[in-house]
Amino acid sequence: MNLLLRFAAVCLLAATGAVAAAPAAPVQGQDYDVIDGGTPYQAAPGKVEVAEVFGYLCPHCAHFEPVIEAWARKLPPQAALVPVPADFRDDWVPYARAYFAAQALGVAARSHQAMFDALHVDESLPLSAASPEEIATFYQRFGIAPARFLAAYRAPSVDAQMKRAREFIVRSGVDGTPTLIVAGRYRVTADSRDKQLATARWLVDRELAAKRHTAAR
Repeated sequence: MNLLLRFAAVCLLAATGAVAAAPAAPVQGQDYDVIDGGTPYQAAPGKVEVAEVFGYLCPHCAHFEPVIEAWARKLPPQAALVPVPADFRDDWVPYARAYFAAQALGVAARSHQAMFDALHVDESLPLSAASPEEIATFYQRFGIAPARFLAAYRAPSVDAQMKRAREFIVRSGVDGTPTLIVAGRYRVTADSRDKQLATARWLVDRELAAKRHTAAR
């Protein structure tokens, strides 16, 4: 009997320790805010969007980029990371337009990290307002001729994308970078990058669970 009691006590202590070690769920108002009337940046049927509002000139974004890319690779297939360039200052505008031009030319995925490196590591591009022609030279390494890049950069479609990104950033209440917005409804506000990523994943999982529950009805 004593042996059984000891075994039960050990099991109870182990279970208690496991509960104590489990991370607490994110707290609304502390780790994330609910966005009144929020909508995704580019809604995709059946997908949960994690929008990352960033700026190429932002040093915090440069440090965060490889971390969030590794995090995004572990997302379930029903979730997707979507970069959204901000234009908070005049010198951010050319680089935001460059991201959309690269998207139109099919090189955004390959050039994204390289752009951060060119600005913050190699310093081959200026950490200030750059001319479209200066930025065009960067994209040559991805097989894009300067004239072709400049045509995409100045296209009306990029004007429209800049407007859409700006509207999303304003309605989501974003005032700094990098900021994560989940499903257009939640702005992640946790006080460390690790907590921000954990909170974003928790919100993604909650949204996916809600979708499964709705589909099962």
